[in-house]
Amino acid sequence: MTFDYDLFVIGGGSGGVRASRMAAAQGAHVAVAEEYGFGGTCVIRGCIPKKLFVYASHFGEDFEDAFGFGWTVPTRKFDWTTLVANKDKEIARLEDLYRQNVTRSGVEIIMERAEIVDAQTIHLTRSNRRVRARYILIATGSRPSRNLGDCPGAEHVITSNEAFHLPKLPRRIVVAGGGYIAVEFANIFHGLGCETTLVYRGDKILRGFDEHMRDCLSEAMHNKGIRIVTRRTFRRIDKRGDEFFVFTDHDEILETDCVMAAIGRIPNTDGLGLERAGVAVGARGEVIVDECSRTNVENIYAIGDVTDRLQLTPVAIHEAMAFVRTVFEKKRTPVDHELVPTAVFSQPEIGTVGLTEAAALQKGHRIDVYLSKFRPLKHTLSGREERSLFKLIVDADTDRVLGCHIFGRDAAEIIQVVAVALKMGATKADFDATLALHPSAAEELVTMRSKSYSKDPGQA
Repeated sequence: MTFDYDLFVIGGGSGGVRASRMAAAQGAHVAVAEEYGFGGTCVIRGCIPKKLFVYASHFGEDFEDAFGFGWTVPTRKFDWTTLVANKDKEIARLEDLYRQNVTRSGVEIIMERAEIVDAQTIHLTRSNRRVRARYILIATGSRPSRNLGDCPGAEHVITSNEAFHLPKLPRRIVVAGGGYIAVEFANIFHGLGCETTLVYRGDKILRGFDEHMRDCLSEAMHNKGIRIVTRRTFRRIDKRGDEFFVFTDHDEILETDCVMAAIGRIPNTDGLGLERAGVAVGARGEVIVDECSRTNVENIYAIGDVTDRLQLTPVAIHEAMAFVRTVFEKKRTPVDHELVPTAVFSQPEIGTVGLTEAAALQKGHRIDVYLSKFRPLKHTLSGREERSLFKLIVDADTDRVLGCHIFGRDAAEIIQVVAVALKMGATKADFDATLALHPSAAEELVTMRSKSYSKDPGQA
């Protein structure tokens, strides 16, 4: 049987791009189809633009803090259109770099939608042609959910996609959701001057994160003036002129200028043709794969958000590299999803790696917990009443550090290095034997000598 390509990748996001380039480096004839733009969610409408907006939202507090250090800051003025224009310019530059790198690798770029016809045939919809590939890699990512249930007026909500392109900054915004995307955008909009309300159906934001982190961030957001309304769902959204009226299931009415849904993401498999090839999918439409990212169809693989495993860009890239090693280097490489560091870019940030306290207990560990809560040195002069919290979870029997959770400025930068230590199996004794870098917040990691409390699995 003859093939047009050794590998055909559907999706030009971070995972698809990395897989295509690495496979081409192994001598494979590769094509990648992308119908929107290169870089995927992360570059175009996710991590990168979000982080740029996070930086922008910090300056309001930075200007306030400067006074305590002797600076006189003139009247502040923020221009939304300037931020959006500069962000768009940077995203365009990055997308062009992605395209150039793919082309330089010898990969053919096909800028159109690709759909699967059978296990080895792909239909290119715009040019109406079919190609055949020895292997197909699905890397189509995910999209924001708009599923607000039976809620009339749900068509009025925006998602993170539209938030990056609003024609003007709303004076008031209501954000639905309690995960990291909802929390980050609530902090972004508040930091840029919006009156912000976060509405969440659960009892506490950031489900799945360590309880201390959840509590610290909830308190910090409340102190900043962000209203958090829990145990609520939307019943109806009315649009009256330029205003929206959100009715909750507790007979409340929230008046706002914009409503944003940040209630999770859905794998992009609709209309992809997976059923024609016999590829199994889950209840949410996610592609079901084994530990090497292979579907139930021998020559079709899937990586990244479309598999709904861990929806993080570095994870998709790691899965891409493991796929190429397995298929093209003939070195079977299962994907490693253990000890993946992650961050919530709130104000302050949360950085975390390893097990939460609850997860450690559920896995049967006896644990010692070390906590350090303190006022950062900067705020002794800024006057800001803000606290940082560092937390280590240690196996009481082996002394191995099972998890590290940080709430505070630059938590993401710190946790990346901590992840290396945990990946190497570091013990609490290793942390204690490391000299502190003073003065720094990170030194708390190596100066916590007295455990705060211990727990047995039965206390989960």
